[in-house]
Amino acid sequence: MRVPLNWLNEYCDSGLGVHELAERLAMTGTEVERIGRHGAAETDGFVVGKVLTREKHPDADKLSVCSVDVGADEPVTIVCGAPNVDAGQTVAVVQPGAVMPDGTKIKKAKLRGVESNGMILSERELEISEDHDGIIQLEQHFDVGGVAAGAPLAEVLAPGQDVLELEITPNRPDCLGVHGVAREVHAITGNPLAELELGPAPEGDETFDITVEDHTLCPRFTARIFRDVKVGPSPLWLKERLSAAGQRPINNVVDITNYVMLLTSQPMHAFDMDKIRGNKLVIRHAAHEEKITTLDDVERTLDGQMLVVCDAEGPTGIAGVMGGQISEVSSETTNVLLEIAAWNGPNIHRTSQKLALRSEASGRFEKGLSPILPLEVQEIASKLMVELTGATLVSSTIDVAGEISQPQPIELREARVEGLLGTRIPIARCAEILEHLDFKVEMSGENLLATPPHYRSNDVTREADLIEEVARIQGVDTFPATLPESPTAIGSFSPAQKLKRGLEDLLAANGYSESITWSFTSEAALNKLAPGGELPGVRLRIANPLSEDQSVMRPLVLGGLLEVAQHNFARGADAVRTFEVGTVYNGTISDPVEHTALALLLSGAPHAASWRDAAPGEGDFFALKGIIEAISANSGVEIGFEPLDGDDHPYLIPGRSATLVAGGQSVGYLGEIHPLVAKEHDISGATAAELNLDLVAAALPAPTTFESFTSFPPSREDIAVVVPQNVPAAEVIAAVESSGGKYLQNANVFDVFEGEQVGEGKKSLAIRLTYAAPDRTLTDKETEKARKSITQKLEEIGGALRG
Repeated sequence: MRVPLNWLNEYCDSGLGVHELAERLAMTGTEVERIGRHGAAETDGFVVGKVLTREKHPDADKLSVCSVDVGADEPVTIVCGAPNVDAGQTVAVVQPGAVMPDGTKIKKAKLRGVESNGMILSERELEISEDHDGIIQLEQHFDVGGVAAGAPLAEVLAPGQDVLELEITPNRPDCLGVHGVAREVHAITGNPLAELELGPAPEGDETFDITVEDHTLCPRFTARIFRDVKVGPSPLWLKERLSAAGQRPINNVVDITNYVMLLTSQPMHAFDMDKIRGNKLVIRHAAHEEKITTLDDVERTLDGQMLVVCDAEGPTGIAGVMGGQISEVSSETTNVLLEIAAWNGPNIHRTSQKLALRSEASGRFEKGLSPILPLEVQEIASKLMVELTGATLVSSTIDVAGEISQPQPIELREARVEGLLGTRIPIARCAEILEHLDFKVEMSGENLLATPPHYRSNDVTREADLIEEVARIQGVDTFPATLPESPTAIGSFSPAQKLKRGLEDLLAANGYSESITWSFTSEAALNKLAPGGELPGVRLRIANPLSEDQSVMRPLVLGGLLEVAQHNFARGADAVRTFEVGTVYNGTISDPVEHTALALLLSGAPHAASWRDAAPGEGDFFALKGIIEAISANSGVEIGFEPLDGDDHPYLIPGRSATLVAGGQSVGYLGEIHPLVAKEHDISGATAAELNLDLVAAALPAPTTFESFTSFPPSREDIAVVVPQNVPAAEVIAAVESSGGKYLQNANVFDVFEGEQVGEGKKSLAIRLTYAAPDRTLTDKETEKARKSITQKLEEIGGALRG
């Protein structure tokens, strides 16, 4: 919704700068998307000029040399190409140094040997309309008798103005009109609100045959008849307002309907009355596959749930969406039937969606306009029809309506206001705010009875809604911060929340950036994770997806992170280190299962280059394994690594992947991405991991208790363990730790050797053992006893100490 500031100020001048006004509107519930500009960015150099003389250019038949008074000591010479320029005119002039709306800077220039000091402007040059056939003659549109030459053009016509671009919430269709926004400004500032001007009394009592077959979809249909209409260009002020609001001027009749819609939020339609066949209108459901050619010259096929406005021979318009060509107003039109109706919002929305036809009218009707509004707006539109087209109003309002409900009063209690808002607002102030918002207010003892205006009756239905109105106008940002009164309401993070935040901080500190990807995906995207086949598992399909690309709930996060890597590499990234914490969805429709997952992806260098490592190698399984181990250490949950079932994880390379185990159960996977999967995503390679954070949180240890450090030195020894190549190092460490006794503090692998010396199919793991006692230094005899126990345990897994 574009709201020109000059137009808004005519109904309520806030007295605020445009940025301050935008902030106040945003803080009271009317979102300002941006502050735009229509016309020139700066108005300096745009002045009123008086053409003193006009002579033919000596070297150009179509140019005129004009002497123009612009308020300077001497008249200036301006060369003009407009055929209608003449002496005695009051014109719009832009002087050298000024910048035009299109960004062109005006300079002195010689045109066929004659120096021109500026330009006399047309409507197109001021972005008022597309008319470029002649210059603007201000005296034809405005009273310029008291305007001196050289006066700022803005005193007569705005060469440029600020425009507020608003995002109106669906519950406030009244703010889709300039007067509705002005009412908000009135409530915010308390400055006067100008009322809308109503039309004259009718000069006849003509009527017209109108039938509404379904009042549930058309609660009210009103019409007025105008005779002797003269269709032509709109006055300049009307064109200027429409252009600033984003509407293209067409002719005075159509422009009036658009202007009044932008002013009041109520759409309307003007019929050429002589083109209505059979002199009757019927509002009915469309027949199945009935056709109509709309004003945009497109033939559209309708269905039986859509509503149409018909004459005696067929449809003349799609109700609430767009009129038809058959009764369109043209330059030959002399009699107009002005229709202003109320339509069922959901039905208009369905029709618009089904036909892929969205209009200014449908966008307003689908939000639920008041069925009382058409009666008021007929009066406003009639005034302009009579004044701007020379028409005669020959009928009162023809009103065909069903049962229209009236707004009911709602009680407002001061104590309830304070209870909900946490601050006291006197009942008198509540009454003032509601009255400024056009509520009817009366006292009922110590409480208020407030009746919403008809255009807010769908939105304000209970006491809490009244309190919301009071709160937003009073200014929620002015309320003091208060804590809940309950003594037991002590906020803290749950263990799962602490885990999530701690891991996010850990990964960020290790150079991983957080990604947020869609929870929706598609079968095609999932199958890209399974080279040459389909990804195993049951899908949770969405019943009404926005598109096929978002038709399935994701069973894992990996696909989204691979797309993140693809996107970043396509834009010149050297490496991608990213993670995401999000929900994944498994199970069946009848028994869905969802959990929070932490997914990581490493593609390229595992860390940034530095002076000590100018060219880091490619990240691999072990680089990301180190991150998993850091997660284990940070969380306190012991995460182990076991062989992975490749059938369930076809996107990983067998032998370069592992199942992550905690608390005796699988909590995720780690592995290098299959080359074919990497190729599908246009990346050279990657390593990924995914953890079920719900299971990890369930395995969190009890709170750590402090143990004092021993003052006695530890004992260390290194052992070499020979095991079959298929025995994981983690299994060897587990065997060592379980048999090393109570004094074994740590066991770490620091080297791996394979070769003839250890035999074919075997490997040697170098393990450093650390022993310590809290009360003494351990003897060799005590550590030797632990070593013998370790040796026996290693034999159970096919290992032996290397001599």
